[in-house]
Amino acid sequence: MTIITNPSSFTLVLISITLVLALARRFSRFMKPKGQLPPGPRGWPIVGNMLQMIINRPAHLWIHRVMEELQTDIACYRFARFHVITVTSSKIAREVLREKDEVLADRSESYASHLISHGYKNISFSSYGENWKLVKKVMTTKLMSPTTLSKTLGYRNIEADNIVTYVYNLCQLGSVRKPINVRDTILTYCHAVMMRMMFGQRHFDEVVENGGLGPKEKEHMDAIYLALDCFFSFNLTNYIPFLRGWNVDKAETEVREAVHIINICNDPIIQERIHLWRKKGGKQMEEDWLDILITLKDDQGMHLFTFDEIRAQCKEINLATIDNTMNNVEWTIAEMLNHPEILEKATNELDIIVGKDRLVQESDISQLNYIKACSKESFRLHPANVFMPHHVAREDTTLAGYFVPKGSQILVSRLGLGRNPKIWDEPNAFKPERYLDGHVEKSLGVTLMEPDMRFVTFGTGRRSCPGTKIGTSMTIMLLARLIQGFEWTLPIGKSSVELISAESNLFMAKPLLACAKPRLAPSLYPKIQI
Repeated sequence: MTIITNPSSFTLVLISITLVLALARRFSRFMKPKGQLPPGPRGWPIVGNMLQMIINRPAHLWIHRVMEELQTDIACYRFARFHVITVTSSKIAREVLREKDEVLADRSESYASHLISHGYKNISFSSYGENWKLVKKVMTTKLMSPTTLSKTLGYRNIEADNIVTYVYNLCQLGSVRKPINVRDTILTYCHAVMMRMMFGQRHFDEVVENGGLGPKEKEHMDAIYLALDCFFSFNLTNYIPFLRGWNVDKAETEVREAVHIINICNDPIIQERIHLWRKKGGKQMEEDWLDILITLKDDQGMHLFTFDEIRAQCKEINLATIDNTMNNVEWTIAEMLNHPEILEKATNELDIIVGKDRLVQESDISQLNYIKACSKESFRLHPANVFMPHHVAREDTTLAGYFVPKGSQILVSRLGLGRNPKIWDEPNAFKPERYLDGHVEKSLGVTLMEPDMRFVTFGTGRRSCPGTKIGTSMTIMLLARLIQGFEWTLPIGKSSVELISAESNLFMAKPLLACAKPRLAPSLYPKIQI
């Protein structure tokens, strides 16, 4: 439990609560449920469980602790006038994301989501409606279509080659036993692939010859993760909208700075490309996602997206293409280092299916079932964030027989599903074999998707991620290349990796450090392609 010790912060909290109390009568009509709500902790009049949420940080630990004490897989918390309903059951999760998918298809509003999306102009944060359907269709049928992904395969191949050479070069800088920052390596790949596919270039301006990220890329990456943290945080202003803009919990300053940095990096490229296509005649063909967004037209021949809408989609791609892959691969390698027999099995699979005379390719992924099982187990145990983005009830409905008022926020717990002992045998153990031994996927091949919602990878239903295929390709390619190209061992003096999550998200609390030794012929580590 964390107690507020900063007097100024506590004063702001008291002021906020006082303002809420002053408006109690105005909001009282929202607080009279028409049926039995899911079980939850007792709260105060008007403010509900706001004070408990503020005192108990990080909030997600308190939320799950309450659910354990109540022995329930569905719980209801009231933060001011908002009902927040959390779910840790696969059966109820399927009800949320399939049976009641359309009814629960809206999104909640917040200062962070409004700023990141330029006024809810992207898929992730916009309300369910015609504009959302249009953008989702563009993402699905244009940016993430098989044709476009095939066309951009060359970009992904370049960065898959670059990452093994980058690590190879790091191995040559000093002692073979000198630890490598695995997280930085993974982020180098993730950011470079995202940049190539979105903008058709690896760097914003200054080229880094050794294959790593330049200063501007690192700043861009840090801003992306800060924006994500702000979005997923349980901030006071998420539930007391009239306090937005006062920076009562400092999160608003952080998200403003993050979005400003992302804009400084992205906007010049977007503006220059719009000028090229709409003023100077464009190129011979569309080469990347930005080209597609700029050139799309409606039935009347008008450009489909404005500058603000394009930058909103670009920012969406920034956020969506990096965190899952980075988090998953780092945790997977960490778990493998703690279980050398699993790392050996994964290496043997690559040696048998791919061999040591060529580098693994995307076309090999379908056969790498053990590698995929390892990645899938990491998605179960170590999701990037505790909850899926909010689903909001568009009308009164029910879940698991309980009443859910219109406007309620539904939070499906990635962590709660993945570690639910009612669903999983040995829920805290890293066991990739659970997806292979006697499992239906053994004959069909392992996929990263989880159709029964026993845990979450890329989501499902209307609000599912349209980039499931590219997300799978990036994650498995990176993991396979790192395992095929190098022998990974613990640093000298270390007997295991500390598997501790951060508090603001579920990334590893400390970046993973490990030693790498090349295991392929030197000729298989190509030169860096800038």
